[in-house]
Amino acid sequence: MAASFYSNSVHVDFDSVLEMDEPGMVSMFQALVASGLLGFLGCTAVVYEEALVEFFANGTVRDGLVVSSVNGVIIEISEELFAETFEIPVDGLGDLSEIPKDAIFDARSIVYLSGEQISLSGRKNQMKFEFRLLCDIMAKAISVKAGSFNAITVEKFSLITAVFCSVRMNWAKFLFSILKKMVTPGSKQAKGFAIQISLLLANIPNLELGASSEFPASKILTKKIVHRFFSINDRYGAEEATGAIMQRAASKKRPAADSLLR
Repeated sequence: MAASFYSNSVHVDFDSVLEMDEPGMVSMFQALVASGLLGFLGCTAVVYEEALVEFFANGTVRDGLVVSSVNGVIIEISEELFAETFEIPVDGLGDLSEIPKDAIFDARSIVYLSGEQISLSGRKNQMKFEFRLLCDIMAKAISVKAGSFNAITVEKFSLITAVFCSVRMNWAKFLFSILKKMVTPGSKQAKGFAIQISLLLANIPNLELGASSEFPASKILTKKIVHRFFSINDRYGAEEATGAIMQRAASKKRPAADSLLR
């Protein structure tokens, strides 16, 4: 059951991807670092599966805190603790709707393969390779949305714009609001942040978490994984390559065109 919390997730090995010889990709990952997301997307990739199940089962929001219990120990996570743990910015825009319209306008031309204005209701295969991958990272590791990852949405594009156009974001507020939705009963927010929650739990004094497991290597973006992303995009232009890469790394089988959804 815990695997469902990261079945569609991705993580980033920044030391590896920043050594690539693809300027566009390197520039994209450098933008993620500059935006302040290094500590969140690149923290130690370990998960405590049993603890995650219990954390979400008992989780709720109380007085602005994420509150839960694991093995009888009460867990309280504040926005401040969240920000400190992952060293993410606490100043800037707290909502995507506040991103300047001119930044969105400029980004629509920057990301499009043809250099024209990309539709915000189009498909991500219309984007340059590095922005297709950034779109996946934003959807899977930041906003944590369930469903199709093929389509461009206003939310995904706003996140891409925030990162690549150097929009100053209060990532602590934005990401913590998503975590609160994850533990809110009845919320439609998909559950995720498995690595990050595991790290938060590991820092709780006197909390026994049981055995840890490594995050699946097939879901960690490395230089090798991203090079394969390039290769598959070249070969299957309209396919969603990221999931195909992850599946191929795990199964060694030829990727299916829609495997990003798996």
